[in-house]
Amino acid sequence: MRNLTLNHNSKSEISKLGKHRLNINYTGSIPKYKQIVNSIANDIELGFYKKDDQLLSITELSIEYLLSRDTVEKAYKELKQKGYINAIQGKGYFVKYSETEQKKKVLFVMNKISTYKKTIFHSFVENLGSEYKVDLRVHNYNFETFEDIVKSSIGKYNHYVIMPHFDSNEIEHRYLELINLIPNSELIILDKYQSDFKGINIYQDFENDIYEIFEKNLEKFKKYQKLGFVFPKYANYPLEIVKGFKNFAILNNIDFEIYNNAVDACEKFKPNQAFVVVEESDLSEMIKYSRKNSFQLGKQMGLIAFNETTLKELLDISVITTDFEFMGSQAAKMLKENSIGNTRNPFFWIERSSI
Repeated sequence: MRNLTLNHNSKSEISKLGKHRLNINYTGSIPKYKQIVNSIANDIELGFYKKDDQLLSITELSIEYLLSRDTVEKAYKELKQKGYINAIQGKGYFVKYSETEQKKKVLFVMNKISTYKKTIFHSFVENLGSEYKVDLRVHNYNFETFEDIVKSSIGKYNHYVIMPHFDSNEIEHRYLELINLIPNSELIILDKYQSDFKGINIYQDFENDIYEIFEKNLEKFKKYQKLGFVFPKYANYPLEIVKGFKNFAILNNIDFEIYNNAVDACEKFKPNQAFVVVEESDLSEMIKYSRKNSFQLGKQMGLIAFNETTLKELLDISVITTDFEFMGSQAAKMLKENSIGNTRNPFFWIERSSI
């Protein structure tokens, strides 16, 4: 297989080539002319080519990559039709895109679609502005899907925003190997703290966030005889959340119990017990149970939900939540400023009548 990175010694050839990196798979199913189109168009969109940069001639490109003239000519014709390049008689092919038309490309890889993850994404896009084009992909906590997304996107974007969450040590090791394929200067990691990472990392400190917010609001729990935490056993939530809750309860001599779901919690419920609920489906079950048995929220039963949504506000449910809008806007700000570093995302308490 030929080395597909061009290395010319001639100054004139270098000036014509610019930063272009043509990738051709000679045995793949995609027609070679289409591969030329996709590769050059991608490099133009990423800014490797600038307006008026000259491409290799049809003959030069044919010789360099052992392609027929018809193949290259067909590719250049399509690039011209799509508005990427111009042909000037007697001079050659030049990039038509103006710098104002070029948008930097960002790949946003999300772990799941939810109300609050959408808030992060929309805040990020709105604060980036119109000079950026953002593509969204979702891995749904499936590492193989995540791996495919990353590997198929390397070199096609200016920046990569990644929201991971993989539990096992084996997956964590593979995840680290994978993100190391992306230069730190192009990578933004959200939600999860990544030690020794030299890019942009905006994260939640799950264990300390929970502990500190509960410690600050200790007086609010003194009227309850017991605290419960409804934490789904097979959900994709960081275990540090439970650890922070346990630390708070143990250090303050508060009776507590961890439940896998709302059904278990309701079966063991005794008046004057408060619950922290992670999943919205469990929250709904707890509210239904309290209404069915005439338990007044904030009196006989306390409820604290995870992550603010409009529905929780309408139901007057107390919430502990990270600032999702800040996470998105801060990521956009740091990307545009080309700054690097770690930022712990704000975490706060919204008190309502349910506690």
